[in-house]
Formats: sequence, C-alpha cells, structure tokens
Amino acid sequence: MAQTAAVKNSPRTAAALALDDVIRRQRSLTDALPPRLAALDAEDRPLVQEYVFGTLRWYHQLDDILQQLLSKPLRRKEGAVHALLLCGLYQCLHARTPAHAAVSETVAAARTLGRPWAPGLVNAVLRRALREAGKLLDSPTDAVARWSHPGWMLDRLQADWPDHWQDIAAANNTRPPMTLRVNRRLGSRDTYLGSLAAAGIGAAPHPHAADAVLLERPLPVERLPGFAEGLVSVQDAAGQLAAGLLAPQSGDRVLDLCAAPGSKTCHILERFPEIAGLTAVDVDGGRLDRLRENLQRLGLDARLCVGDGSKPDSWWDGEPYQRILLDAPCSASGVIRRHPDIKLLRQAGDIDALAALQYRLLSAAWPLLASGGMLLYATCSAFRAENELVVERFMQEHEAVKPVRIDAHWGFERPVGRQIPAGEADMDGFYYACLRKE
Repeated sequence: MAQTAAVKNSPRTAAALALDDVIRRQRSLTDALPPRLAALDAEDRPLVQEYVFGTLRWYHQLDDILQQLLSKPLRRKEGAVHALLLCGLYQCLHARTPAHAAVSETVAAARTLGRPWAPGLVNAVLRRALREAGKLLDSPTDAVARWSHPGWMLDRLQADWPDHWQDIAAANNTRPPMTLRVNRRLGSRDTYLGSLAAAGIGAAPHPHAADAVLLERPLPVERLPGFAEGLVSVQDAAGQLAAGLLAPQSGDRVLDLCAAPGSKTCHILERFPEIAGLTAVDVDGGRLDRLRENLQRLGLDARLCVGDGSKPDSWWDGEPYQRILLDAPCSASGVIRRHPDIKLLRQAGDIDALAALQYRLLSAAWPLLASGGMLLYATCSAFRAENELVVERFMQEHEAVKPVRIDAHWGFERPVGRQIPAGEADMDGFYYACLRKE
C-alpha cells in the first residue's frame, strides 16, 4: 500500500509511467497522460505535463545521451526506469529545474518503482550528465540526436524542403504558443484584446488570421474573459485560415468532412452566419460529442453525422453542397510541437497509407460538390506525399477540377495550394488547396 501511495503522489513517477506508456507500449499521449494526471493533486499536474511533453520533444537526443552514460543498455522490461532516466536528463539539460532537485527528486521517484538498484543508477547517471552537460549537448552522435527526430522523418523533410528542413525540425522542438479565436458574432478582436489587457493578460493580434490572438504565455481557459460565454475559443492561427479560404456565400450549403473536434466548423459558423446550413461528418462518435459541446458553448447549430467520409451514401441527403471542407486525416507532422509523441508513434510506412486514404476521401467528396462550388483540401502535414501530390493525382484522374491560386503573405506557394511550415508567424504546419468544380 505504501508503494501505491508513493506512485500516486509522485509527479516524477507519474511522468515516468506516462512516458513508458508512450515509448514502450506505443500509446498516444492523449490516452496515456490523463489517467496519470487524475491520480495527482491539481498543483502537481502542470509539472508532470512539462516533464512529459519536454521529454518526448527531446526524446531522440536524450536517449542518445543516455546510451552514452550507461555502461550497458537497460533491458526492455525496465521501461519505467528508462523513462525516468530520460525525464531526469530533460530536467538536467533542458528544463529550469534546479540541479539538486532534478537529481534528488528523480532519485526519490526511482525508489517507488520497485527496483532496488534503480536509485543508485539514476543518481550516478544524472550527476554525470550535469558534470558533462556541455559536451553531451554539443556532440550528438548523429542527425537523429542532433535534431531529435526519427531518421525517416528527417529524410522526408530534407527531400521535401531542402532549403527549410532545419528550420522546420527546430520549430518542432519548441513550445507552441496559445492562440485564441475571437467569436466575431459576439465582438471584435480589438475589443477582446482590451478585455485581456484589463485582466492583465498579455496578448497581440496575429498578423495573418483576422480573428486570432496570440497570448504571451499559456493559461487555463477558465481565466480567459468570456470563455464560458463563447466570446473566445482556443485554435491555432493556421487552422483559422480555413474559414476565410472556404468563404461560403449567403445561402450556401456547407459540408465539413472529418470535422471533429470542430474548431473549423465553429469558426465557419461564427464568420458566415448567413449560410443555409452546415453538415459536419466524422467517423468517431466520441470526437463528434466534443464538437457538439463546442457548438453548445458558442450558441451555434449544425447537422452532425457519425459516418465514414469515404462512404457518403450512409449520411448524404442527396443535395449538393456549394462549399466542402475536407480536413483530411494525416500524419500530423505539422503539429509535432503540440503532439511530440508523433515522433515516436508515427512510422515511415504510415505515409503512403494515409495518402491513399486522403485520395479516397477527396474522390468521395467531389461528387457531392455543386457545379461552380469549391472544395478546400486541408491537412496539418509537412509532407508533400500527403498534400500537393494527393491533389495533383486527383486533378489528373478527375474532370472539371480547377485549382484556385491562394494569394497570401503566409507560407510557400506550391504547384497546387500553399504550405505553411511549422513555426512561421507562430503557426502550426498546414497545407491548403482550393479546388473549384467547373
């Protein structure tokens, strides 16, 4: 019982167990972290999140360093000790944790893991890491350690973006900003910036997204003025560009495919209240429940359908749409800074399978589009194979498809569409392509 209580109440133990779930058991951070946080006191949860996200962000570098510091590799079954060592190295080499706390508290956490030899090993490894920090950080053994990305991912980035891949990889290792979307149905961005200033919250307007506000530092949504009343939502600026690109007209029927959890759905409804209606489709009913909750908080209405976007016969009412947003499932390689577990969970072979799914969804959505209507294809991927190459193949194999040039001051213009690299103007990595049906 004493060990159970110690595990429950130790932030570093909780962080190590969540990390082990991701690293060894290949669980997503979305699934692995919440139950670990739920077992902690509220004041300890931000610390655990910091250690888990930071360790995963720098996993490949930290694991390379750890192998240099160990006299022999740990056995696979010692995943929790391995994860705790990585967490300790993150504290010593990247976090602002005082050195004595990084060592002593991580050693104390090692005592909760039921391995009598673990505290001594943790103590020795972390003390040596502190002594040799400069050398260890300045001498990575390879590019994987240098950029803290898997090799296959670096190869793709370098092939797709030979002049920018280093900037993209570096941006993936940074903490993302907290970006808000002001509900223009209930007030202007300038007015909301005034409310933030009155509350002592530092913020600035985003240069590319008309409704976006960048906070100086993240904070709980409960502290945002008017959040419960629907004045504002949390959404990255790159995702906020979708509504303006789709630009539905008065009386248009709009379809949002793969819509959950619904940030883009809600933004379209906030920005274009004169549309005839919006249908939001997602294959995951649980995620669609989150969209329903967002609609309720914001006082918006849409038709929600649980269904497979590639099989519209099960949910389409037979009437064409003037605008379709296809926010296609993808590798999420453009949002790694928000989801660092992607670097461990995504595999090289996933990309071709995802591209095939994206093509099927695009092909299934096209017949639902009215003549003269426009489809906006979007992903949060950094890879050409999921973006312009999917769209180019679709254009070659389908008739009446006319690409619409996106004239903008953000991102890179591509042969079809436009790509935002992660980190540009504090945005996530995104791809957009506008296709009109002639």
